[in-house]
Amino acid sequence: MQDIRLRTCLIIKREDEYLVSSTSIVKIPTWSKSPWDAWRTRSVERAKRVAERMGGTLYLFNPMVGQLRKAAV
Repeated sequence: MQDIRLRTCLIIKREDEYLVSSTSIVKIPTWSKSPWDAWRTRSVERAKRVAERMGGTLYLFNPMVGQLRKAAV
């Protein structure tokens, strides 16, 4: 059995959309209304850097249970 806590990740939200991707070639980020589409990481430092660059806020997201809440980092 898999521990669902291990599926929790950090995602980035700006206004009412979630960051999906950002390429260094195009420099235009892609956003989605769904947290399930969001770029995910478990690295707090990496998430902080990306959120700062994108002007977004960090959220904790667990796709297995659909739980989403603002990260306290």
